[in-house]
Amino acid sequence: MKIGIVGLPNVGKSTMFNAITKAGAECANYPFCTIEPNVGVVAVPDERLDRLTEMYHPEKTTHAVIEFVDIAGLVKGASKGEGLGNKFLSHIREVDSIAQVVRCFEDSNIVHVDGNINPIRDIETINFELALADLETVEKRLERAKKNLKADKKYQEEIDVLEKIKIALEQGKPARTAELTDEENVLIHDAFLLTMKPVLYIANIAEAELGKEENEMVKQVREYAKQENAEVIPLCVKIEEELSTLFGEDKQEMLEALGLKESGLDVVVKASYRLLGLISFLTAGEPEVRAWTIKNGTKAPQAAGKIHSDIERGFIKAEVIAYEDLMKEGSMVAAKEKGLVRAEGKEYIMKDGDIVLFRFNV
Repeated sequence: MKIGIVGLPNVGKSTMFNAITKAGAECANYPFCTIEPNVGVVAVPDERLDRLTEMYHPEKTTHAVIEFVDIAGLVKGASKGEGLGNKFLSHIREVDSIAQVVRCFEDSNIVHVDGNINPIRDIETINFELALADLETVEKRLERAKKNLKADKKYQEEIDVLEKIKIALEQGKPARTAELTDEENVLIHDAFLLTMKPVLYIANIAEAELGKEENEMVKQVREYAKQENAEVIPLCVKIEEELSTLFGEDKQEMLEALGLKESGLDVVVKASYRLLGLISFLTAGEPEVRAWTIKNGTKAPQAAGKIHSDIERGFIKAEVIAYEDLMKEGSMVAAKEKGLVRAEGKEYIMKDGDIVLFRFNV
């Protein structure tokens, strides 16, 4: 699963990418520093794995991961090819969701592509360009569907959905605000619309504002995000980059000094996982403690297939215990004695934090 980090030039995208991935993406105070997207794979923080590792003392512990893509800064006219527009749009098509970095601080030493700081204008610049690109896609598809309607009346359903999306796009709104049913979403899924992708707004604030009441710019971003039920995470990208170089007690000391319970980037990674509708089931034993990524709503055999296709094909049952139940009892033996380990069949829908042992025929 890929999250695209986007935003106008010089809002902190590449600095945040550096902090998330420790990949050392180039970062500079001028537009288009990032041309080809940098890619980094990030472990999803999960305290449950830490507790299971203490319990089982495995040879290795493996976290779930998400891929982050640092995409070139966008400018007005990108949908018409301005700046690196065409590349920017093609790179966004390849990600599953978007983390949009928005600058919410003043600093005369860091230039802004539009000359002054206005987070809502910045968000609308990006959303407008994406909406324009989607509008072109929708209009072409509408034209094709109307031609096909003469031969097959089933295309009327597709036309109705596209018209609904077109209205939103013409108003400069993302396609995801068009309130489609599950069936309607399936109909236009293969259009790969940019503004259908779920979005997370990251409000980049100054170091001096950490731990204080949110500034007016962050409040404006929150108000804007409400319109599309999007989440907003305020963080200081520069501090997060410093935190990313620390480990163990040193990192904890800095977090405490800043009055933070966890790093903002841990919050971003967890929120990105939720944004994609992902959950983790867990396997635990002496060889390995591991989190496996699945879509919310996945049934047991398909979850087993994440481990190996042979397990899915030969699936018999899943022996399942909730993570909380195992922690409460302190061991698998004690949990079994209490009848907390369940045998689930092919129709069982996996839950986040299920600890599973799959039984299967070879």
